[in-house]
Amino acid sequence: MANAPIKTAVLDDYQGVAFKCADWSSIAPRLAINVYDDTVHDEDAIVRRLEPYTIICAMRERTKFPRSVLGRLPNLKLLTTTAMRNRGIDVAAANERGIVVCGTQVKGDSTTEHNWALLMAIARHIPTEHANIQEGNKRWQSTVPTGLHGRTIGLVGLGNLGKSTAKIAQAFNMRVVAWSPHLTPERAEEAGVAFAASKEELMGQSDFISIHMVLADSTRGIIGAPELAAMKPTAYLINTSRGPIVDEGALVSALKEKKIAGAALDVYDVEPLPLDHPLRTLDNVVLSPHLGYVSEENYKVFWEHTVENITAFLDNTPQPRLIHPQWCVCMCNF
Repeated sequence: MANAPIKTAVLDDYQGVAFKCADWSSIAPRLAINVYDDTVHDEDAIVRRLEPYTIICAMRERTKFPRSVLGRLPNLKLLTTTAMRNRGIDVAAANERGIVVCGTQVKGDSTTEHNWALLMAIARHIPTEHANIQEGNKRWQSTVPTGLHGRTIGLVGLGNLGKSTAKIAQAFNMRVVAWSPHLTPERAEEAGVAFAASKEELMGQSDFISIHMVLADSTRGIIGAPELAAMKPTAYLINTSRGPIVDEGALVSALKEKKIAGAALDVYDVEPLPLDHPLRTLDNVVLSPHLGYVSEENYKVFWEHTVENITAFLDNTPQPRLIHPQWCVCMCNF
């Protein structure tokens, strides 16, 4: 008797791309695949949905896999994720249970591109003017854009994404200043940007604040009410990193009270952003649904490598992209 197809779940495929971006035909007959286009946050609901599956394909950190969930998935043997870092997976707990965790490569620098798309959109009020035109508003040119030439952009974090953001800012003839808890004047000089000795110094002198930090216990809420209060009332905040790096409640209050000019956000405490969330009603924000890493090129690599990882698992050959626990410090409650 032929072996029964292996139960496989593809999670959080909002755009229906998993089977458009890769050829699954070589392994499809060996699998019984279910695709889910929504995200479940409640742990009991996650377990009810995923308990039958031997293979689970996760898209980034949309569905969380802490120890408490992994321990209730007795059939799970392979957990694939897109990219090589996923802070929603407790990799150490998975390894203890004999669950193989593997990832994929990433192509391009779509997060930097999206960061600048958001910054330009809010600086030039493009969503507002677009809506005015489409809705037949009689007012033509209802806003005054903020120019970039000569303005100061403050970078919270100067890793690879911070550095690529700085290069583009310099092309716009902007002054670039950076701060992070471990940034030194020497590293800032090496990157060709000015050094801020404190968060307060960075916030107070910047016309745009752009966040480029990894979410960790030490960075959660690193931009809170005091930092927002230190910003210029004409300044904008841009976040394409992780929502909880900014105190979301404090940010909503600052935006409602017009203490800052606005915010352009791609990331939130809870994703998808709840329908009743106050950010959805504010007139001084530009919002996107965590598109920073999303591109045709990335999706193609994500799903082609996912197919390769599953093939290696099915054929019992070495996994080329195993994820080490130290790469994924679990932040499952963000």
